Amino acid sequence: MGYIQDARENHVKKKVEEALRSKMKQNALKECDHLTAKYAECAAGRTLSVVWRCRQQANELNNCLHLFTNEGVLEEMKKEYMLKQGEGSTRIQTT
Repeated sequence: MGYIQDARENHVKKKVEEALRSKMKQNALKECDHLTAKYAECAAGRTLSVVWRCRQQANELNNCLHLFTNEGVLEEMKKEYMLKQGEGSTRIQTT
């Protein structure tokens, strides 16, 4: 029975991590919105040539997105989540 309980706890953790990753991606897109617009403007009306014509804009966008979507950011979000969870359980115990 201990194995089943461990599996359930890990499943919850994976769901939480998926949610945090999704939130991290949304935040990155919001923070890099200006560069997304620059890339979209460059790519408008192009097909194959977008690869070389918009390379600089694509690199700038990728660099920006990487600043907000890396393992360090995810770990920080996990710590914040765990702190909030800890505060919630403390409140429950004291009331």
